[in-house]
Amino acid sequence: CSSLAIGTTTGYRLFSLSSVEQLDQVHESNEIPDVYIVERLFSSSLVVVVSHAKPQQMNVYHFKKGTEICNYSYSSNILSIRLNRQRLVVCLEESIYIHNIKDMKLLKTILDTPPNTTGLCALSINHANSYLAYPGSATSGEIALYDGNTLKTACTIPAHDGPLAALAFNSTGSKLASASEKGTVIRVFSIPGGQKLYEFRRGMKRYVNISSLVFSMDSQFLCASSNTETVHIFKLEHLTDSRPEEPPTWSGYMGKMFQAATNYLPAQVSGMMSQDRAFATVRLNISGQRNICALATIGQLPRLLVTTSDGHLYIYNLDPQDGGECVLIKNHSLLGSGKLEENKENDLQPPVPQSYAATVARPSTVPSTSTMPGYSEDGGALRGEVIPEHEFATGPVCLDDENEFPPVSI
Repeated sequence: CSSLAIGTTTGYRLFSLSSVEQLDQVHESNEIPDVYIVERLFSSSLVVVVSHAKPQQMNVYHFKKGTEICNYSYSSNILSIRLNRQRLVVCLEESIYIHNIKDMKLLKTILDTPPNTTGLCALSINHANSYLAYPGSATSGEIALYDGNTLKTACTIPAHDGPLAALAFNSTGSKLASASEKGTVIRVFSIPGGQKLYEFRRGMKRYVNISSLVFSMDSQFLCASSNTETVHIFKLEHLTDSRPEEPPTWSGYMGKMFQAATNYLPAQVSGMMSQDRAFATVRLNISGQRNICALATIGQLPRLLVTTSDGHLYIYNLDPQDGGECVLIKNHSLLGSGKLEENKENDLQPPVPQSYAATVARPSTVPSTSTMPGYSEDGGALRGEVIPEHEFATGPVCLDDENEFPPVSI
C-alpha cells in the first residue's frame, strides 16, 4: 500500500502514497491507450500492463529505463494479473498461468478452471507463502487454494453457499478473507489449513457487490467496500478473550442475554447473533461506483484510502483504539492534467476527534509490523529501512541487473 497504479483511456499513471497532503506522480505513460490492468511490483520499476487494444497480451516494462522486458500473448482475454517477488499470475476466464518473475518463464498452466468471468483471484504478497486463491466452483462459494511455490493444490475451502465475489490474503499469507455475491457475510480462514477463524456480517438489509477486501499490514483490521456508500472496517479479535467486563448498561445486558440464548438456538441462528459488527465505518459521498480500498500507515498513523473509478483518492483517519466513524482529511484528484489538482473544499480539514488524538501517544497505535516498507530497488538501504529477511526471494529481484530480467521474445 505504498503506491497507487491507475489505468486510463490514454495510458497509465503511478503515484506515491507516502504523504497525506502531497500526492506525487511517480510515472505517466501514454504509449498504450485504454489500459485496464496495471500492476506494479511493490515500489520497484517493474510494471505489468494490459490494454483493451490488445486484451490477450501482457506487457512487462521497466518504466524508469523506458524499456519493455517482455510480452506474452494468451488464448483469450486477460482478466486479472497478480504478482509478488517470486511469481506472476495471469488469470483468464477458464485458465490460470503462473510465471517465475525472475525470468518470466512459464512454470504452470492451470487449465479448465470453473468459469471466472471477473478474473477473481488473490496471490499472497509474501513470496515465502506464495499461495494463490481462486473460485473452485461457478455455482457455490468454494475456494481453490494453490501453492505457487510447490505448484501443487493445497486444499479447497467451502467458504460460502453462493458464488464468490472477493478474495484477499493478509500480508504474511497466513489468512484469507472471502465474500460471496450476496455480500452479507465476510469470512476469514487460516492458510494453508482452511479453518474458519472469523465471520463478520456486513449487513442484513440488502445484497451488495463487494468490490474490495483488504487487510491492514499488521492483520489487525479487515476492510470491505461495495457498490454502496458505506465502507466497513472489522477488527480481527476474539471479543470473548480481549474485551473487558461489559458495563452494566442496557446494551451490555442484552448482549449477555443473546449470548446465553445462543446455547438454545439452532446453529444457523446462533451463529448469526454472535457475528461481530463493523469496528469502524466510512460513509462515502458517492454510491454505485467501483472503488478500491487500502489500510496503510502514512505519517506513522493508520489511514484508510479509498480510490473511486471517477478518479478520486479519499484519505481518512482511522482510530485504531475506538473505531467509529472515520474522519475524511484529504481528497485528491487523480485525473488532473500535469500537476494534480486537489479539491479546494478540503483545504479546511475537519477536526480530528479527541479520542483519536489521544491514541497517537499509545505504543499500540502503530505496531511495528504495520510500518513494513514496500519493495525498493535498493532494498530500502538508502533510507535506512529494514526489510525482514522473508521479504526477499532467494537471490532477490534486482532490476538494475539486466541478467535478472533478460529480454524474452515470444
